[in-house]
Formats: sequence, C-alpha cells, structure tokens
Amino acid sequence: MNTTFEKVDALNGLITMQIEKADYAENVEKELKNFRKKANMPGFRVGQVPLGLIKKRFGTEVKAEAVEKLIRQKLYDYIRDEKMNVLGEPLPNDEKTPKMDFEMQDDFTFVFDVALAPEFDAKLTAKDKVDHYTIQVSDEMIDQQVQSYAGRNGQYQKVEKYEPRDMVKGLLAELDASGSPKEGGVQVEDAVMLPDYMKNDDEKQKFADAKVNDVIMFNPSKAYNDNETELASLLRLKKEEVADMKGDFSFQIEEITRYQPAPVDQNLFDHIFGEGKVNSEEEFRARIKDMMADQFAKDSEFKFMLDLRKYLTNRIGKVEYPEAMLKRIMRLNNPDKDEKFVDDNFEKSLEELTWQLIKEQLTEQFEIKLAQEDVLEAAKTVTKMQFAQYGMMEVPEELLNNYAQEMLKKKDQTEGLITRAIEQKIAAKAKETVKLNEKTVSLDEFNKLFKD
Repeated sequence: MNTTFEKVDALNGLITMQIEKADYAENVEKELKNFRKKANMPGFRVGQVPLGLIKKRFGTEVKAEAVEKLIRQKLYDYIRDEKMNVLGEPLPNDEKTPKMDFEMQDDFTFVFDVALAPEFDAKLTAKDKVDHYTIQVSDEMIDQQVQSYAGRNGQYQKVEKYEPRDMVKGLLAELDASGSPKEGGVQVEDAVMLPDYMKNDDEKQKFADAKVNDVIMFNPSKAYNDNETELASLLRLKKEEVADMKGDFSFQIEEITRYQPAPVDQNLFDHIFGEGKVNSEEEFRARIKDMMADQFAKDSEFKFMLDLRKYLTNRIGKVEYPEAMLKRIMRLNNPDKDEKFVDDNFEKSLEELTWQLIKEQLTEQFEIKLAQEDVLEAAKTVTKMQFAQYGMMEVPEELLNNYAQEMLKKKDQTEGLITRAIEQKIAAKAKETVKLNEKTVSLDEFNKLFKD
C-alpha cells in the first residue's frame, strides 16, 4: 500500500492512497470464512455451504467492505503518523479518484481532499498583557445574602392583624344587591387570598389593618381586573362560569398567616453550613464572604478567558481558511439544513474554530494533560453550584460524587465538562505567564463589563 500527500496550496492538500490485492486479500478470505460459518442457503446445512459458492455470491460485496475499511483505517493512521494538522474530515475527491469496479479490479486508487489548519502563533509570554478582575465583596452584599438565607428558611406564623404580603383564609360569600348573602349564591369555605397581589388598589386597600373575625366587603372581579383564570381559582368554578360574577362578596377572615424569616441564630448557621461549623453571626458572615469571594473568583476566571480570547484573536489578526472545503464539510455535517444555514453560520463557525486552534496551541505550550479526575472535579464544581442555588452549602462528598458520576454518563454534558476542565488549566497557566493588568471592581461594575 502506498500513501502520498500533495500540498495544493497553504490551506488545501490531497492524500492519494494506492491499495493492492495483497493489502486486503487476507482480510477478505477471513471474512468469507466467517460468513460461511453462519450462511444458510437452500440445499446446504448451516456452515456447510462450499466456500467457492460463498465467494461467488458474496465475494464482491465483502471485498468492497474490506477495502473501504482498510482505507479508512490507513487514512487516519497516515494523518496521525505524519502529524498533519487537518481541519474536519478528509473528503473523497471524485474528480481525481478513478472509477472502481470491485468485481473486476484488484488494485484501487483513492484520492482525498484535506483542509489544512492555518499557521499562526498564539503562544503566550511575559510580554503579553491581559486584564484580570477582583470583585469586591461588600458588607451590603453580605447583608443581602444573610437576609436571603433567613428568608428561605423562615416559616408561616398566625397573626391577628393583616399587613401587606400576609395570607388570609376564611369564608367567601356572594352578596345580593342589598348587600346580604345571596340565596343560592357562591360560597367558598377556607378560601385563601393574598390581598397584596390584587390588581386593583382600591379593593386591595379594603384589607388594610383587617383583623381575625373581621368581615370585608369587596369585589373579586374588580380586584383581579376580570381575569377569569384567577377568579375561577378563587371561587372554585370553571372559567366559563365566572363571566357573570361582577358583584360584591363578603369575606370573613378566620385566619391570617405571615411568613417570618428565620432568626439569624445557631439553628440557621447549622442548617446552612452544617452542625457546629459556624458558631456566631460574625463567623456566619465571614463564611458567606469567603463563599461569595470564591464564586466571584470563578466569575473573574470566566471573564479572564473571554479577555484572553479577545486579546489573542486581535493579536493574531485575520486568519485565512480553506473556506470552500470547510463549507463542504459543514454541509455534509448538517444534511438536514439548507445552503442558507451554512451562509448564516459560517463566519461564526470560523470564530469558534480559531479559538479552538488557539486553545490547542496553549494546551501544547503549557503541556496540559487532562485526567479523568479533572473532569470529575469539574462535574463536582458544577454540582456544588447547583446545590448552592437551593441554599445547600455543605453537601456530603459522597452525594457530590454520585451526582457528578451521573452527569458524566451524558455525552453532551461530558464534552462540556472536558472543555471546562481544559480551559481552567489554560487560565491557571496563562495567569502565571502573562502580565496581569489587575483591576478591583464592584459587582455592578463587573457586570457592566459584559454589556460592552
């Protein structure tokens, strides 16, 4: 078997592969014998069909499959062994590949188009300068987080006097024109309302300073701006039954409940960070500050990678690509899309390709190796962030590990985690290499940077 490469230009090349009978004959013979063991043909017992008949019936098909399999294997072996930096898949060149007759021919020639990666230098040195942000954790931010934890872990308590955002429960009764309970009218026991969420301010005001056992006269239709869905829910009727419910109702308050944030005490400390791990409000605030600083450091790293990408892309300048070949690959990879899809997404795909090639250079420069443990740690970091959204700051290691392992079973998530782990390693090495333009900013100032 003979394989050669011809460089058409700086960005395109041809790989020619010449294959002879001796290269594949043994594999064909082996496959035919395996086929014979399972062949079931009229007049013969399974496994007893003469090999000559097997060759006559299936030899051409088996030969074609063996040749194509060998070509695929040797093509990628050649690219790897020659350390060719190609983009996407090699594609058959129909013009230069001779027509083939697998029944009559024994020797074959295959020609493939290959897209060559452009050459540029993205390696980093101490001469490079990139912004790096430290986000301040203010006392106000800590106060807000303390209030958030207290709010999440509060509970409802019964009270005697209504205040905005309280919930009231009682007997709801439809009234007639004279203001008396309507005979046969709608009555709802244990009706529950949040007056503060009423759409009409006048109706909402009727509940101000109300007390348990008070009877409030109000108009539900006005209160909810004739919203049939809300009226049907309150009156426990079907939507089509509330269209005529325009009159007043009485509401006898039987219970008022108010959501009370949890006190900032040892119970809250234990619930958020684990029993006995925080023993005072001062320690509680310090742990919150550390936690927020850690999260902000991750946000800062994300911004650093965006800035590094922008810096290197600008430093490299315009990159030339084998566009015709890449568009051809893009069409083949998206058979269900039309030409407009390729046109609309091609420039964006080149931007992503450039960034991918930059990361490959940095990975090589910094000799970055990725182990399974790195991907697992990335999965555990994502899992920790998900738990933190629900106020669970101290998650047992076993639980974290189980969730992370489940995440790694999903291919699309695993690919994202691999990218995340590699970029984290690149960021760490890059920050050791380049000159950092350190900037300390508030959270608001930091967030505004993403709007530029």
